Amino acid sequence: MSKENQESFAVGGQAVIEGVMMRAKDFIACAVRNPEGKIVLTKEPFQSFLVRIKLHKVPILRGAIGLIETMYVGMRMLSYSAEIAMPEEASKRSDWQEKASMGLTMILAFVLGIGLFFFVPQYLTDWTVQTDSGLIWNLVDGFFRLAIFLLYIWLISLWSEMRRVFEYHGAEHKTINAYESGKPMTPESILANTRLHPRCGTSFLLLVMVVSILVFVFLGKPITIGDRLMRLAFVPLIGGISYELIKLSGMPKWRPWLAPLVYPGLGLQLLTTKEPDLEQCEVALTSLAACLDPADAAARIPSFSEMKLDGEGEVDETPTEEVGE
Repeated sequence: MSKENQESFAVGGQAVIEGVMMRAKDFIACAVRNPEGKIVLTKEPFQSFLVRIKLHKVPILRGAIGLIETMYVGMRMLSYSAEIAMPEEASKRSDWQEKASMGLTMILAFVLGIGLFFFVPQYLTDWTVQTDSGLIWNLVDGFFRLAIFLLYIWLISLWSEMRRVFEYHGAEHKTINAYESGKPMTPESILANTRLHPRCGTSFLLLVMVVSILVFVFLGKPITIGDRLMRLAFVPLIGGISYELIKLSGMPKWRPWLAPLVYPGLGLQLLTTKEPDLEQCEVALTSLAACLDPADAAARIPSFSEMKLDGEGEVDETPTEEVGE
């Protein structure tokens, strides 16, 4: 894998409320458009927990731990974006209330996810299939899990309040695709890129659903409550395997072989991303510029020399204007 591909692979992102979070090797940045139309930017140093404990090169384990870290960072940036995009709501909460709310939200999301995608499929399988075959039972269980996941994504895509987030999701993908293309980046050039990306979280979750079927087949049919609960212990393994497959899919050598695993995820992204406008691409570009190496950003972003991205502050409506207080 070339050095250029290694660097581009280190860039990831996430749509937030009225904005985009970008994460590179050394920094995390989150750009959010406030109610006045200004882009508010926060930037902070970042070193993955995996790097600090020297596990970033350990297959499977790095994916399992990285998934938890990504969820934590994502929730924190979602909370930040809510403060900027909806300041009136944020002003009603104290710092401890905000932290408690984020913690409870993460716990609730985890519990609901486990219930919806693990225990509900098991119940439906027991209700519809009478068999002692572990293979058949797990295939039906996997079918229900996958069907529930796809139905969940489809229902979210119908939620009108989520459309803006999906548009920023599209802007995030377009910006990363523009960066990985090696060409100069402006909001206009970013807009011309595809809004689909093979390393998207949507593709990852779909892959998790597929990998879980393969892993659970080896566990046989669960009989006792302990058997069912034991499956939760395999969630980190499933996440780790899925991460490695997504990572390999970005390598030219493996891309043709793993295409059947990637293409369904790209199709699903047609639901979870929407076409952004220039202003949304501008927000995504501001976020990316803040977390890139300055030399790299200067070579790729024509307006970078006029951008001040050292810390928190407001950005005028075009990236050629000054960034700062």
